[in-house]
Amino acid sequence: QVHVMESGGGLVQPGGSLRLSCAASRSIYRATDMGWYRHVPGNERELVASISSGGQSNYGDSVKGRFTISTISRDNPPNTMYLQMNNLKPEDTATYYCYANFPIGQYWGQGTQVAVSS
Repeated sequence: QVHVMESGGGLVQPGGSLRLSCAASRSIYRATDMGWYRHVPGNERELVASISSGGQSNYGDSVKGRFTISTISRDNPPNTMYLQMNNLKPEDTATYYCYANFPIGQYWGQGTQVAVSS
């Protein structure tokens, strides 16, 4: 069993930034890929970004150029993935969920709320 937990959500004004973190209870370097989805009630779940074990990243069209997914930070806590979100827009408001695919299965966090509003 692997536990995954998101943090870093909150309320931010349009144009602002947030960094979401996703901590796993197992080394993320054992994951085949990890990523973020977001969901707004009444809408379909939307892929935000993903990153493979080889470091290849993929982004949803609506966030390209504004969001960056990574597994490395200057703080470098172990087993943590990040989503740097810049130039946030009201339409980015959603619950953001982290997932991690390990050889033993796929694991999801409980979600963290992001609200973009003036």
